Amino acid sequence: MESNQHKLIITIVGKGKHGRVVDIAHKAGAPGGTVLTGHGAAVRLFPGIHIDPEKEIILTVVGADKVEKVLKAISDEMELDSPNKGLAFVLPLDYVAGISQDLDIEDY
Repeated sequence: MESNQHKLIITIVGKGKHGRVVDIAHKAGAPGGTVLTGHGAAVRLFPGIHIDPEKEIILTVVGADKVEKVLKAISDEMELDSPNKGLAFVLPLDYVAGISQDLDIEDY
């Protein structure tokens, strides 16, 4: 297991946008990602009428040296600073198993 060499970028966007996020992250240096589906909190339009928006959650593990570049690329390209476009944040990973430091991005 490797210690403190990786970070986890979590990106949450609307349904159908995960492919774009994964492509952006890959071009910025991330080896890949894992996509999960989820639901946002119900939006109440009128009494008795709710919308349960579908979301896609992209988990991207990157080296600590690439995290800023990848996060900035995702944020800029997906316009995350605009309202209702999505959310991205980074979590530290204390330990990671299953990632070889010897592999190049092209090997993934």
